[in-house]
Amino acid sequence: MDRYSISLIAPVYGVEKYIGKFAESVLGQTYQDIQFIFVNDGTKDRSMDILDELIESRFAHLKPRIIIINKENGGLPSARKAGLDAAEGKYILFADSDDWLETDAVEKVMAKASETDADIVYFDLVKEYGHRTSYKRERDYTGDTKDDFIVNMFNYKSFGYTVTKCFKKRLFTENVIYMPKLGMHEDIYLMSQIIFYAKSLVHIPEALYHY
Repeated sequence: MDRYSISLIAPVYGVEKYIGKFAESVLGQTYQDIQFIFVNDGTKDRSMDILDELIESRFAHLKPRIIIINKENGGLPSARKAGLDAAEGKYILFADSDDWLETDAVEKVMAKASETDADIVYFDLVKEYGHRTSYKRERDYTGDTKDDFIVNMFNYKSFGYTVTKCFKKRLFTENVIYMPKLGMHEDIYLMSQIIFYAKSLVHIPEALYHY
């Protein structure tokens, strides 16, 4: 039995300039039944200090639902794996701690998940370039067209970002999923496996994530 509806997993490394805005967007979500997992991947800056201060000053009421994992630096995939091992949610949402989410992102994702019981709920994003933004709309895929999704990720016609997809945790626990230790495009490598095993996918045509 899952303890939470969703676990949000965020690796933390070298993001002291961004962690405040990110954590506010995550901990300030309108959806209530979230487990928050922050993975300190051996960061050497003040990222964790800033996060701790923010939790104490503004989000202390969420402490029973917050897990902080401290580990030696091993890279993004290993940090996500550490968070996944601690996750107690039915669904998993990964986020990078130098980005941010719309405050109702999880609420909208879980509403769609509840409505459809989809294995994967995915959504659009906004790329932030400081002086300008760019809306990135994903294509619509279903379980029957998931092979096209995988092929198009490698053709750069669809997005292989892990952070724009919410997954049922059982996709990780009931299948053999290889998470590469290092390397370019590890997101696409991971997503091609997860999408392959998914029986149903549903798209939210709205940008819920800022990259």
